[in-house]
Amino acid sequence: MSNATLFESNLKSLKFLHRGKVRDIYAVGDDKLLVIQSDRLSAFDVILPDPIPGKGEVLTAMSNYWFRKLGHVIPNHLTGIAPETVVAADERGEVAGRAMVVRKFEPLMIEAVVRGYIIGSGWKDYLKTGMVCGIKLPAGLKEAEKLPEIIFTPATKAPAGEHDENISFAEAEKIVGAELAAKVRRIAIQLYSEAAAYAQTKGIIIADTKFEFGVDAAGKLYLIDEILTPDSSRFWPAAEYRTGISPPSFDKQIVRNWLETQPWNKQHPAPQLPPEVLANTSAKYREVLRLLTS
Repeated sequence: MSNATLFESNLKSLKFLHRGKVRDIYAVGDDKLLVIQSDRLSAFDVILPDPIPGKGEVLTAMSNYWFRKLGHVIPNHLTGIAPETVVAADERGEVAGRAMVVRKFEPLMIEAVVRGYIIGSGWKDYLKTGMVCGIKLPAGLKEAEKLPEIIFTPATKAPAGEHDENISFAEAEKIVGAELAAKVRRIAIQLYSEAAAYAQTKGIIIADTKFEFGVDAAGKLYLIDEILTPDSSRFWPAAEYRTGISPPSFDKQIVRNWLETQPWNKQHPAPQLPPEVLANTSAKYREVLRLLTS
C-alpha cells in the first residue's frame, strides 16, 4: 500500500462529474462511473485540509472485500472493470488501488444508518429525548452500550459542507416511498447483522454503519457507494470495549475526538490536524483492513 497521498484528482481523459467529501466521480460512457477514493477526510460534514496517507486505498480495498462477502444479500454497483483501463496511461497513478468502475444508478436521497450500539449523534439525541430517529429506547442506557435490538435510523443526504440530519422512518417513507423504505430498512439491517457477526470473530465490534442505495431504470435496488469502511462505520476493538465512554476505535473517531477539543464551530474551514493525529488515523485505517480481511 502506497504512502503517497491524493487530495484531489485531476483526470483529463474522462468527463468530470462531481467532487464529494471523499470521492471524485467521472463519467465512463453513458452508463458507468469512475469513482476515485481520495485521501480527503470529512468530519462533522466538513472536509479537513489534511489528507490521510493511504486512506483512499484502504476504503477501496475494504469496500471491495465487503461487496464480495455480502453479494448474496443484494446486488451492488461494481462492474469488475479495472480502473486503469478507462483512463489515459499517464493518469493510471491517480486511480491505481483507489478507484472502481461502477454502474450508474439513481441514488436514493436517504442514508441508511444502522446502529447496534448507542454512540455519536444517536447518543446525543438519546440524552435529549430518550429516542433516536423517533425510536423510543430504554431509560438509563450508558454511552456506547449495546442496544436491545439493532435499529434502523435514517438520515438526510446533505450536500458537501452541510450536515446530515437524523430523520424518522416516517420521514424516510415520504422521501423514497413506503415500500422502498421498508426494503432498505430490512436489507440494511441484514447487511449490518451479517457484517457485525463476522467482525466479532476478528475481535472487532461494528457499533454502527451507513449504507447507500440506488435504483436502476426498472426500479431494482442496488447497494452503491462504499460499505463498512472506517469512514462509514465505527469499529471498536472488542478487547478494549466498555460502556460509559467513547471507546477506542479503528476509524476517524481519533480525528473527531481531537476536533471536539478545539475552538472550532464545525464550519468550513476546519483546523489543520497535528502530524500525530494524521499518522495515528492512517495506522488505524490500515490496521482494521488487515484485521478484517486477513
